[in-house]
Amino acid sequence: MISIIDDDESVRVGLDYLVKALGYIPYTFESAEAFLQSLQLPATHCVISDVRMPAMSGLELQSHLRSAGNEVPFIFITAAPEEDAHRQAVRQGAICFLTKPFDENALIQCLNAALGDQSK
Repeated sequence: MISIIDDDESVRVGLDYLVKALGYIPYTFESAEAFLQSLQLPATHCVISDVRMPAMSGLELQSHLRSAGNEVPFIFITAAPEEDAHRQAVRQGAICFLTKPFDENALIQCLNAALGDQSK
């Protein structure tokens, strides 16, 4: 299961479609808080998250999960790439850091790296 977290509905819809087409089960969330309160959190095998979101950012979400012992793979997407954000994400174990708009093949490679041989 792939959890997609982005405050932009069009991005969530597009990623939902792509992840389904790849044979994965996507769940979409408009905020980090909605994801944290969901029943999908324990079953999530990979998170695709926007970096910048209102309230809790994707980086804050990653840090929160890491401090709770959750090592779920993260793929970050952002419209505003910042080197500091990139470094922080990678330091906390992010698999990929993609700049919007990104090529779907780049996301596919990131998912393959994050999930390895896990079944769909």
